[in-house]
Amino acid sequence: MFNTIMVPVDLRHTSRLEKTLTIAADMARTNEAAVIYVGVTGPEPGDLGHTPKEFGQKLQAFASAQTQAHGIEATTHVIVANDPAIDLDKKLLEAVEATGSDLVIMASHIPNISDYIWSSHGGHLASHTKASVFLVRG
Repeated sequence: MFNTIMVPVDLRHTSRLEKTLTIAADMARTNEAAVIYVGVTGPEPGDLGHTPKEFGQKLQAFASAQTQAHGIEATTHVIVANDPAIDLDKKLLEAVEATGSDLVIMASHIPNISDYIWSSHGGHLASHTKASVFLVRG
């Protein structure tokens, strides 16, 4: 049913992603699908790396740990955005196309009042891509 599953991850909050990561791994095994973990970073030094390359190495280490933990094969895709907070929706849409993903599984939050004014990242993605989007409440 699905061939490529994209899983956006925030490496600063991996402890909150366990449910999402487990669902993605189960879907990958069920569908014999590839998993691509996507991370977004800026070009400037940050707490997750001094360069985008260093960030990419941390994302790859995360993917390797998921491979071991869940028995799946996973790759990574690093997105470099000048302002990750502002560019995230656009960059995630580009990543769906660049990776050829037909399913996106991503963590979501409990809706609040701001969601009536601005859509969530997952809501924006679901409204603007051809891929199926599975939002997981933590």
